[in-house]
Amino acid sequence: MTKLAYKRILLKLSGEAMMGDTAGGIDGTTVLRLAEEVKELCEAGVQVGLVIGGGNILRGSEAASEILGRVTSDHMGMLATVINALAMQDALESLGQSVRVMSALKINQVCEDFKQRRAIRHLEKGRVVIFAAGTGNPFFTTDSAASLRGIEVEVDLLIKATKVDGIYSADPKTNPDAEFYSRISFDDVIDKRLNVMDATALVLCRDHKLKLRVVNIFHKGAIKRVVNGEDVGTLVE
Repeated sequence: MTKLAYKRILLKLSGEAMMGDTAGGIDGTTVLRLAEEVKELCEAGVQVGLVIGGGNILRGSEAASEILGRVTSDHMGMLATVINALAMQDALESLGQSVRVMSALKINQVCEDFKQRRAIRHLEKGRVVIFAAGTGNPFFTTDSAASLRGIEVEVDLLIKATKVDGIYSADPKTNPDAEFYSRISFDDVIDKRLNVMDATALVLCRDHKLKLRVVNIFHKGAIKRVVNGEDVGTLVE
């Protein structure tokens, strides 16, 4: 068996990753493919935590309007992440993978409350833990939630799964001359405003010495290669 470079990880998926090629919502085939990759990690002995955004359903910061306040819209966005978490839970369970959804908001009829010690225990038992409802507070993104939960459950690495191969100096889709960074510091990411994650999430990782790896989720097997120690995507430290 290959020796794992990282025993416990937190994988941050955008809500858009759940859409596949559809215009919005949840694409079952795409979710199942993602679930298969997560299960493969578990079978290799990796303890996996997941945070999934809600942008495929509703993005709180964009939903705010004259009649809908930011606090309310952010709470709606948090509920969107619960919907995605439940979809991923069922996909994983259909593959025979044990999983728990833990919510920062109390929704006891559909998932557990988040408790740090219990979350760690679930991970130690080989269960995937999906952290839903962000931090439970408005004005914080699911990126910040991923950093926070990763620190709380003591992961070895935070993986941000994106649609590009890593971090570039500009959007490589619109700027073919964009520079690719295979390794970069948190301070440089913040100073250069590279928009990988929001500043709060980056500062949390930096201050708690949690390494971040940015990879392309649509490259099959990329995350498994990361946990095996391969230099995939961009490492931020």
